[in-house]
Parts: sequence; structure tokens; C-alpha cells
Amino acid sequence: MTDPACKACNGSWPSTDHFVADLGLSKVYLHDDQFFPGWTVVVFKRHATELFQLAPTERFQLIEEVNLVARSLAETFDARKMNYELLGNQLPHIHWHLIPRCADDPAPLEPVWSVQHGPVRLATSTLQDRIQRIGSGIARLR
Repeated sequence: MTDPACKACNGSWPSTDHFVADLGLSKVYLHDDQFFPGWTVVVFKRHATELFQLAPTERFQLIEEVNLVARSLAETFDARKMNYELLGNQLPHIHWHLIPRCADDPAPLEPVWSVQHGPVRLATSTLQDRIQRIGSGIARLR
């Protein structure tokens, strides 16, 4: 099931050139703002807005997919902590923001949403390298 008005369903978010991996129930994308290096989103493929709308087996598999990506990010970016955000207020479609919090984090005690910064967009070669590193980590852990 898709919702044509939903940006995640109609393909207008996230950017397809930031695609990392297809995990089965979800797809993984590098977030367009890399102020926090490795910020990644895991997007459920079909339209749903709440975890309770999923069958128990879907919930379990989806959490396993999120866990796989988090583990890859933690290892790839040597994270001290992983932040997991599942909000849906602005985009009502199940998706997680996974943010590695590293030793050089500019605001280690603050949620990423409250850290004032200009968005960091990567050059194409750096973007592709980061996508490849995350994807390789996912493949290795599978």
C-alpha cells in the first residue's frame, strides 16, 4: 500500500542518489545533511504511520533491519553512542533517523534537532564513498 501524497511513498524523499541498501522491509539512505557524519534514515517500504499498524512479524523484522544499520554505522563511524529517532510529525511514514554520535560531536548532550548549524552537503565523491562504506558494513554484518 502506498499513499501518493506521502513523500516517502511517491519517491520525492529521501533523495535516490543517497540510496545505501534494500534490506527487505526497508530501504536505507544517507541523510542529505551530514553535519553529524553518518546520519542515515531507514524507511519502511510500504505506507504506515505507526508501529502498531504492522503485523508482529513485520515489527520484529523491521527492528532487526534498524539494528543492522545501527551496528554498521556504529562500527563505520566509531560511534560512542547511537541516536534513534522515530517521530513522524513532519513526515507521517515510518522511518528512523539513525545518528552516530562520535568523539568529536559538537554537542554530545543535545538532541541533533536542537543543534543550530547550516546543513552539510557532501561532494559527490565523498557522498559515494560514505554510502559505499555504510553499505559494505551492512553487507558484512548480514
